[in-house]
Amino acid sequence: MNADPAPALAAYLTDTLGKSVRVSGVEFLSAGARRRNIAFTAEIEGDGARKLVATLVPPAVEIMSVDAEAAVRELAREHGVPVPGVLAVCGDPARVGEPFVISDHVPGETVPRKVLRLVAAVGNAETVARQWGESMGRLHTIDPAEAPNTLPAAGADPAADTLADAEQGVHTLLGDRPVFAMALRWLHRRQPGPPSRTALLHTDLRNGNIIVGADGLRAVLDWEGAQRFGDPMRDVAWPALRMWRFREDAEEFGGFADRATFVRGYESAGGEFDLDRFRWWKVMGTLAWGVGLATQAAAHLDGTVRDIVMAASGRRVSEIEWDLLMQIRPDAKP
Repeated sequence: MNADPAPALAAYLTDTLGKSVRVSGVEFLSAGARRRNIAFTAEIEGDGARKLVATLVPPAVEIMSVDAEAAVRELAREHGVPVPGVLAVCGDPARVGEPFVISDHVPGETVPRKVLRLVAAVGNAETVARQWGESMGRLHTIDPAEAPNTLPAAGADPAADTLADAEQGVHTLLGDRPVFAMALRWLHRRQPGPPSRTALLHTDLRNGNIIVGADGLRAVLDWEGAQRFGDPMRDVAWPALRMWRFREDAEEFGGFADRATFVRGYESAGGEFDLDRFRWWKVMGTLAWGVGLATQAAAHLDGTVRDIVMAASGRRVSEIEWDLLMQIRPDAKP
């Protein structure tokens, strides 16, 4: 990435919009663990100032092309999901060093702990929970066939495929951990069949990937993991995992929202909630996250990615074991 991206961004927008553009107020944002976000003001000839964000996607972490991501975001926005509008997309890394998407800047909090503090201070937890559920419900009413065909698609039996992948990961990395073996048996015994209705999924619509303000939920971010023809309950269960509550375990969704309010919003927007499938995907997601943590630790240990953060991930596997035991114990609440 260029040390000062302003000239390159101005030149690109001038070429793309066919109008003179001057870029100022460049700010490198902290949001984004793998991708870089740059806020700036664009003075567009004849249109005035516009606050924008450029999301840069290093090729090493690119899950889908920036063109496909922009297309699925615009599709969701057209169906009422709050998503920052896309102004321009550039897949040419020569412009600023990496492919990027330029979107409208939406003010608000994205860092989970700051979201929790804001919601507590304002007292708008119920509003945000309902709007969060509505956003997911609207997403799941979109015909997944309308999404770009370059997006990954789930198979005919998403639960079976996901369980097979997770089981392989457990056998490879966690074969000596009895809790994971117990959880696999639990998942096999209760494995649901193919969903009666498939959907366009976000796959990571949790606290940390939403923008929240005093007035409620303002936008949904990070669409690079979107998937076609998935089980809607996979999407609903993921933000309910304990790891996304950020030490506020009393509230199941994101540490501030209760399930009933989220589900009311979800169903009001056309979503269909299935408690049994939700519970299965919640256990499945927890186990899969444990495999992911073990994979990160293994990458550090074998030298693939020597990073202390990756190494520390392995220490969190025991937390996942606790979560799994609490979810699959006989007296666990669904």
